[in-house]
Amino acid sequence: MLKEIVIAVQAYFEAHQLIVKHRLWKWILIPGIIYAIMFMICMYFFGKSATTAIEYLTQITGLDQWLQKIQNFWLGFLFTFAGIMLWLVQMLFYFSLFKYFFLIIGSPLFAYLSEKTASIIEGKHFSFNISQLFQDALRGAKLSLRNSLWQTIYLIALLFLSCIPVIGWITPLIALFVECFYYGFSMLDYSFERQKISATQSTHFINQHKGLAIGNGIVFYLMHGFLFVGWVLAPAYAVIAATLSIYKIKQHA
Repeated sequence: MLKEIVIAVQAYFEAHQLIVKHRLWKWILIPGIIYAIMFMICMYFFGKSATTAIEYLTQITGLDQWLQKIQNFWLGFLFTFAGIMLWLVQMLFYFSLFKYFFLIIGSPLFAYLSEKTASIIEGKHFSFNISQLFQDALRGAKLSLRNSLWQTIYLIALLFLSCIPVIGWITPLIALFVECFYYGFSMLDYSFERQKISATQSTHFINQHKGLAIGNGIVFYLMHGFLFVGWVLAPAYAVIAATLSIYKIKQHA
């Protein structure tokens, strides 16, 4: 798996070189700016919502009054830290919903970028077929909905686990890896759509090469650390890097 994660990370650097060399910026910047603005607005409201939810939970359970009554530093520290972990898991859950919403509406663009990347790698010209493009986009949307359902189930379970002091401290890390895997899963599947590989076969391949999906998702999330610029570039870079990583893994097979 580690080797596949490395391949997925290296693919981002190769994606940048490919974008610069073949001047693909027009397919990246406009949707990227839209994504960045939506991300900024949604994260602001998501953050307020997560804070309100935790405050409401502590009030209805009487936890805040109980902690004030006993005045125990270590218990207060444990529950405060648990609250932070719960907030982080909630934010990852909210971001997951936002991410899938953008994946669904951006499916036509991501399908096109994957096809464009393949045509450059293979040195072939793929004839543009609007009907086929929207069929691919529809499959991408369906897969995103499927993945969002499974990921929601896992994240809800982690939300409950995060409420447990000490044990719940690792839940944000687990949630992040779940996020990375499912995002990378969606990016990788665009290549299989183009090759007319069924969703079942695509799922089997990606489950056999989880490192590619996790590595793709890790860099996607790390790019969000570069304010606005990273937000603009992350979605398109992810799908191009995913396409490149599949070609590399098949070469090593």
